[in-house]
Amino acid sequence: MAFNFGTPSGTSGTAAATAAPAGGFGGFGTTSTTAGSAFSFSTPANTGTTALGGLFSQPTQAPAQSNQLINTASALSAPTLLGDERDAILAKWNQLQAFWGTGKGYFNNNIPPVEFTLENPFCRFKAVGYSCMPNNKDEDGLVVLVFNKKETDIRSQQQQLVESLHKVLGGNQTLTVNVEGIKTLPDDQTEVVIYVVERSPNGTSRRVPATTLYAHFEQTNIKTQLQQLGVTLSMTRTELSPAQIKQLLQNPPAGVDPIIWEQAKVDNPDSEKLIPVPMVGFKELLRRLKVQDQMTKQHQTRLDIISEDIGELQKNQTTTMAKIAQYKRKLMDLSHRTLQVLIKQEIQRKSGYAIQADEEQLRVQLDTIQGELNAPTQFKGRLNELMSQIRMQNHFGAVKSEERYYIDGDLLREIKQHLKQQQEGLSHLISIIKDDLEDIKLVEHGLNETIHIRGGIFS
Repeated sequence: MAFNFGTPSGTSGTAAATAAPAGGFGGFGTTSTTAGSAFSFSTPANTGTTALGGLFSQPTQAPAQSNQLINTASALSAPTLLGDERDAILAKWNQLQAFWGTGKGYFNNNIPPVEFTLENPFCRFKAVGYSCMPNNKDEDGLVVLVFNKKETDIRSQQQQLVESLHKVLGGNQTLTVNVEGIKTLPDDQTEVVIYVVERSPNGTSRRVPATTLYAHFEQTNIKTQLQQLGVTLSMTRTELSPAQIKQLLQNPPAGVDPIIWEQAKVDNPDSEKLIPVPMVGFKELLRRLKVQDQMTKQHQTRLDIISEDIGELQKNQTTTMAKIAQYKRKLMDLSHRTLQVLIKQEIQRKSGYAIQADEEQLRVQLDTIQGELNAPTQFKGRLNELMSQIRMQNHFGAVKSEERYYIDGDLLREIKQHLKQQQEGLSHLISIIKDDLEDIKLVEHGLNETIHIRGGIFS
């Protein structure tokens, strides 16, 4: 959650709601402009003081501040309003108001009462949190506009919003308004990040600096037009200079105990990216809680999207693995066919030659393999045994069909998968045996032809 280090350019939510037209974005496209509202780059933008304002601003009028402290001390410790023991009760009442951060502290008939706010140093409802520091440069030209509208309304009429902001900039054809991002905020508000691109006559273009664009939005007549569009707040989104960060950290915000501020700086979990900010009152705490809840929902949405992507990748992986297995089987089949071709070619090449010692040894080995395959205790016998057991189980199931057995669904799927793998293995084994038998027959046929040819020669 980024913290606003600039002073809001819009008015309060109530004023903006009053100025904005009722329903939707009725103000878009109807904003009137004058010659004085044209966008000008010659006007110097001096927003350094504004950027350091807000919660971190310090009083500059020392005498007024001194009188305020004296009056506050008198209201809390020694009021002289009634001139009797009731002044002590009034002092305690003023202390309670100061601790709560609201009310007026009467202490003298000739002096106006002290106005107790949440910023007074005696208010107890204060805490220090941490917010992310922006990392965008002024050249990026990013300016944040907070609309008192829902995100769906903003997105549905985004083009109309861009056109209305272009009119606010004077309708200059060399300027183009672009939307960098849209984000939902609590209380049906929406944050829109924009930047403006300026095209020069020679064809080049550049982004209008954020401070320049913000200074234009700060003009009184421009503020009014933005309020008609539903803008309640505007700020630059630029990184702070090291000098600004140093000044913010060295000077505790108004009403914050310096000891608490120093401890907050020590407890900062990431001083490079986070900066301590005061949370004064329950309203500010509620606001941060809503923003945190909103960010949590956005993170959950992103996690759901990632989970869907992972599921899709898993499906693709399963499909790819199946294709790989298919290609492996095809490769094995092609290998067998290649072997058959080589066998036939070898038979033709060796035709007319006497059987060599290594060929005789190979025939003996093939005969041994054939004998092992046909042996009752080897593969063929085991296959026959499995077939017999399957037939018996089918017969037993038919006889006792009235008995019902229930198996857990996961276990049943595992059994089916195991049997499927066994069946595929058996089918593959049978296919290999058949191919080997055919190869043996081809070899025997070639040998017989060779012997027959030799017999004819010698006869």
